[in-house]
Amino acid sequence: MIRAYKFLMRPTVRQDQALREMLRDHCSLYNGALQERRDAYRHGSKTTVRYGQQSAQLKDIRAFDHERQGRWSFSSQQATLRRLDKAFAAFFRRIKAGDKPGYPRFRGVGRFDTVDFPKDGDGCRWDSTPHDVVTRVRFQGVGHVKVHQHRPVVGKVKTVSVKREGKRWYVILTAEQAEPEPLPATGSVVGIDMGIANFLTDSTSKFVPNPRHGRKAAAKLEAAQQALSRCKRGSKRRCKAVEMVARLHRKVRRQRLDHAHKTALDLVREHDFIAHEDLKIRNMSKAPAPKPDPDNPGAFLPNGAASKAGLNRSISDAGWGVFLAILTAKAESAGREVMAVDPRNTSRRCPECGHTAKENRPTQDKFHCQACGHTAHADTVGALNVLRAGLARREAQPA
Repeated sequence: MIRAYKFLMRPTVRQDQALREMLRDHCSLYNGALQERRDAYRHGSKTTVRYGQQSAQLKDIRAFDHERQGRWSFSSQQATLRRLDKAFAAFFRRIKAGDKPGYPRFRGVGRFDTVDFPKDGDGCRWDSTPHDVVTRVRFQGVGHVKVHQHRPVVGKVKTVSVKREGKRWYVILTAEQAEPEPLPATGSVVGIDMGIANFLTDSTSKFVPNPRHGRKAAAKLEAAQQALSRCKRGSKRRCKAVEMVARLHRKVRRQRLDHAHKTALDLVREHDFIAHEDLKIRNMSKAPAPKPDPDNPGAFLPNGAASKAGLNRSISDAGWGVFLAILTAKAESAGREVMAVDPRNTSRRCPECGHTAKENRPTQDKFHCQACGHTAHADTVGALNVLRAGLARREAQPA
């Protein structure tokens, strides 16, 4: 299996400058390759330029611009061209599917933050010598950079990436390792119901509170963004304001990830089988469609956009998608089984008699069956129905 590791790098002042120049030159290569594709399509009778053609030009590009492009790894530049090729492949796939195309855009230097090295030892070298905390990674054109290795890397390192987040630099490794030993079986199964009032509720009536990290940081973010809006573009004061906003967003993201990791780890350690709702989060967080006023051309009727915007912020703040992805990855490593089930009517179906009706859930947290009179917390009922649907689906699957 393949596992990723992310470590903080501690470059010197010169190495920091070299890393910035590496991002700048790879960004320039990306934009140049994009421009070539645009020109070929517009002026060459809709001719398409492929990755192989652009990769074959790298040797001449490096020889012509030896001071900039020639100092970096050839394979990392190939990876940058391959990234552009994937962007075009996704563009054509969306067109074929009838989705919004999203034509690949030119990247500003401030929005090009990652350089990939497809193979350890080709333009980069991860120091596999065991150390206590500090190790080093070598990049062509940069040198040996100190890395804060907070956990050991297990397995053979396959790829290395450099990523910039604000003023910090990170190295991301992917390592191939043997399948880990599964955790001892507990004999326990559980269903979970994701929510806003509570982050999740399981079928044993256990509630995990919603930390609402984004809402807690909203006041500071609002003040920082207002200060940013008052700064003159290109000024040093604006750069500091941008960094402040980025720092606050980065803190919220780390808090959300930390909560997701700890919650998922508890579930994986305690249960052999975990069922959850197959949530279409992107559809759930869409803005409502506008309602034109038939009596007043050019005007629109109220469509609840303001209240839906608040719900969308709460859904994004909860981070359901990140949590479910982490839960699936941890379950795979631990030998546990995770299954997604259809979420329709899970909070409206009575777990005692099976009666399904909208009236069974009179309030957000109350469930009262209109047929048999069963009462419970609505989220607990939803988790029970999710568990039963997951078990039924598991039994129906062919061995």
